[in-house]
Amino acid sequence: MKSILQAIYNGTINPSEFILSEDPEYRSANQKIGEIKTYLKDRLSEEDCMKFTELDDLFNQVISMDSESSFCYGFKLGTLLMIEVLTEKENIIKKID
Repeated sequence: MKSILQAIYNGTINPSEFILSEDPEYRSANQKIGEIKTYLKDRLSEEDCMKFTELDDLFNQVISMDSESSFCYGFKLGTLLMIEVLTEKENIIKKID
């Protein structure tokens, strides 16, 4: 079995492909978004439809950037937490004894 670092390096693990909201409202909200997009695209002129698609693509880019930043921040925070826990290990063990 490869290490996690090797799997990330080789592209076997790609967190962005597996992160899905567990909020019960997520699927419903996503479905409504799709329905509204279809509704609007069916009623817009060709030019307006192109602008709407451009707007949607920009929203998706921003959401992706926000998700990446949140992931990186969370990973760094978790790593700092582990460093703190591991560097304080001796103090914790002494308090228990």
